[in-house]
Amino acid sequence: MRGSLLFAGVAVCLGLTVWLSRGIGEPGANDDTREGFITEVQDKNPWTSLKANIAPDQFQFAIISDRTGGHRPGVFSRAVQQLNLLQPEFVMSVGDLIEGSASAETNQKEWTEFNGYIKQLQMPFFYIPGNHDANNKVKAEVWKEAYGRRNFSFVYKNCLFLNLNTSDEDTDDPKTDTGYKKTRIGAKQREWLKGELAKNSQARWTFLFLHHPLWNFKDLDTNGWLEVEKTLTERKYTVFAGHVHTFRKSIRQGRNLYQLATTGGGSSMRGEEYGEMDQIAWVTMKGKEPVISQIGLHGIYRDDLAPIETAEGGSANPVPKGLVQVTGTVTLGDNPGQSLLVVFTSIPANAKEKKVSGNSRTAKDGSFSVFSPRGAQGLPAGKYQVHFVPAPQLVIDDKAAPAENLVPERYRSAATTPLVVEIPKGDRAVLDLRIN
Repeated sequence: MRGSLLFAGVAVCLGLTVWLSRGIGEPGANDDTREGFITEVQDKNPWTSLKANIAPDQFQFAIISDRTGGHRPGVFSRAVQQLNLLQPEFVMSVGDLIEGSASAETNQKEWTEFNGYIKQLQMPFFYIPGNHDANNKVKAEVWKEAYGRRNFSFVYKNCLFLNLNTSDEDTDDPKTDTGYKKTRIGAKQREWLKGELAKNSQARWTFLFLHHPLWNFKDLDTNGWLEVEKTLTERKYTVFAGHVHTFRKSIRQGRNLYQLATTGGGSSMRGEEYGEMDQIAWVTMKGKEPVISQIGLHGIYRDDLAPIETAEGGSANPVPKGLVQVTGTVTLGDNPGQSLLVVFTSIPANAKEKKVSGNSRTAKDGSFSVFSPRGAQGLPAGKYQVHFVPAPQLVIDDKAAPAENLVPERYRSAATTPLVVEIPKGDRAVLDLRIN
């Protein structure tokens, strides 16, 4: 009897081991398609779990950003190859894909070049119009001929993707804003948006893609974004935009809105602290909400670290002759002036001389190194007014209290600052800036 029970117990254990080791798969699955882990399970095992981080409704996609404003050579075409290494299920965009021109022929040539890179992608790609792509009649006609609609939607695994056109020629009031002069989401497009939301009321998440981050614009009351937000009030959603070539994350009404940096567009490329880098956004949709990461392209390599070759042309930021590298420190009272934006505005020597500006964030020790906007490091020699504002935050939360500005009022603008410096000719100038 005891022998029979022992035999039965061994048989049950063997059966359990075989069951756990065979994997979980669809009926008729072969060795290549069965899901789950296939292994021998013992009392003690060298793993934390056999539940893989995957589900039928889970998926991943990537988003590329601006490639304009003097696109830099070899960046976007290299990003295409890097996306093939990462293997998202599809790739979204936020516009400004070509430089754009008043000439239809030039636009067509630029689209042909751009699409030569896109054809190398091993997954679907979705076009979104930016101002460089479709913000006048000529560009818009070329777009319509090639891609048709400029706003559209689709559903993937019960998530709604809304793709908007912020270079909208439809007007809310023809008397005040006509044609393409105003960046906006017009009334007709907002009505279309309401219809798409109504048709997909059960979507588990909604993603919006547009070029201009309208929520950061001064004309927020009239550019259509507040109406879009009202329409989305009951939704779980995430928004992606570009245009500014600088990363920012905004939190509005508890929702995340991302202004992406560049994927080869014009930029001073001062690094993550400034939100100036080449990037893609990576989204993993898991169950009830997405997991979002920002991936810098400088860290994506082939499996053997071999360089990614590309012949994509472009233009590096022009470096004017005679720039002086301007560095130094800021002292605020008795302490280092940290987390400030030091802004230099030139004082023209005569009426013909144009104003020049540059800026730099200060580090914890108050140190800084000046760049011209989207340009080279340094400034031309000459006289400059220097003022200070709080350095822009990478995350802007509408619920957070604004940080206290410790800079005295008179130092906060070029018009009132008492601080004037002379940058002499030469290779380098080191400044000791003191805010009394």
